Amino acid sequence: MTVADEGPALLGLAPVAPDRTVAYGPHPDQLVDLYVPRAGGGAPAPGPLVVLLHGGFWRAAYDRRHLSPLAAELAGRGLPVALAEYRRVGAGGGAPQTFEDVTAGIEAAYAALAGASADPSPVLVGHSAGGHLALLAAARPDTPVARVLAVSPVADLARAHELGLSDGAVGALLGVGPGFPERLAAADPARHPPVGIPVTILHGTDDPDVPLDLSRRYAARSPATTVLRELDGVGHYAPVTPGSPSCDVLVGLVCRPCRT
Repeated sequence: MTVADEGPALLGLAPVAPDRTVAYGPHPDQLVDLYVPRAGGGAPAPGPLVVLLHGGFWRAAYDRRHLSPLAAELAGRGLPVALAEYRRVGAGGGAPQTFEDVTAGIEAAYAALAGASADPSPVLVGHSAGGHLALLAAARPDTPVARVLAVSPVADLARAHELGLSDGAVGALLGVGPGFPERLAAADPARHPPVGIPVTILHGTDDPDVPLDLSRRYAARSPATTVLRELDGVGHYAPVTPGSPSCDVLVGLVCRPCRT
């Protein structure tokens, strides 16, 4: 798969319906899709409970469905999986609504799947903008997350804004104007290291959407808690596309020591 083929390959996959969906608020995007383990015969899953946060530069045009094949893949490995939706820019989201929803969505996911896993180490997996949100969750002192896997994350928000990524997506998320520098500082994972939570970052060296440099900058600021794995020749979408070699790396990191 070439880098140019990665986006169409992921977005061309048919969405996989969840086993059930729970709401954590009144807005139609305040939802969590639940995928039950496909292996294990009814016993608690041996691997961790997984919460997925999708990307799309925080915009309403992109929703959770493109990560549903990954959710189903992980459930097929015997893991309980929650695929969280949240309010996004253009549909009631932005700062602070998007950040509030992620916190509430994570808590709702854990409550809904309590007892589904025998592993006491829940893992939060975020891709792209979802990786940014996952890294912010890792910095919360009261987070229920035990470890974070950020995939192609927007890990340095100030640098992403300087670069004007995705036609000024950071400004659209935070709202430009008075108070913007303060909002940027509060929402930038590079300024808020994880609070004792191990973080692994997967980032392709050929990512045209979110430059690898953002992850390198984040990792340099929190070397004691962050491991950066650079995926040679990989772009933005392959790590979350089931069947790709880089997605196999992701699944291996999430799934240990669950069944295969």
